[in-house]
Amino acid sequence: MTEASTINYEATKKPSKVCFVTIGATASFDKLLRAVLDSSFLEALCKAEYTELLVQYGKEKGKAICETFISREHDNVKRTCGINIAGFDFNTNGLGEQMRKAKGGPENSSKEGLVISHAGSGTILDALRIGVPLVVVPNTELLHNHQVELAEELAKQEYVVHGNLNDLAVAISEAEKLRERKSQWPPPNSGDESYKRGLAGVMDDEMGWVD
Repeated sequence: MTEASTINYEATKKPSKVCFVTIGATASFDKLLRAVLDSSFLEALCKAEYTELLVQYGKEKGKAICETFISREHDNVKRTCGINIAGFDFNTNGLGEQMRKAKGGPENSSKEGLVISHAGSGTILDALRIGVPLVVVPNTELLHNHQVELAEELAKQEYVVHGNLNDLAVAISEAEKLRERKSQWPPPNSGDESYKRGLAGVMDDEMGWVD
């Protein structure tokens, strides 16, 4: 954290506000992990009054990245920004419970946060169903995939923010803007049958790929 942004939040009680990050269960996405642990991103969370950063870090290398950062920097981040950082590998029962932490609610004095996700269609659909701002970050190192195309199209139609690994902090302010104007999910013009086919079916409708 920069010296200018250092504030002691230990005595300040803020409503809980969760940023949940998932990199997926199969392909590693260490660049996304490093981006959400970067000081510029954490400062952006701080300015947006987030109190929790919960990270699904994937396989062994991701675990090492996350746990090493927590062991070295967590106390400082907690002291200067009031952000608690935690991570886990994966939940075989799905990520719904963790994602719903970002929804917040008045019953536990929590505010709505956001989800940051790799561009896997299943994860995107799960996050859209919860109804919080979603930042989609494509993994451009994967071969023969359409993650960038999918992220761009969803962002164009104002369902998500298309996150850039080189400046992910910008996505925080973009997510706050999206919170005010995000489109209804599922889209009103998507029929029941297309919705049953998941994100691919709905996007077929939205992009005009269905007769």
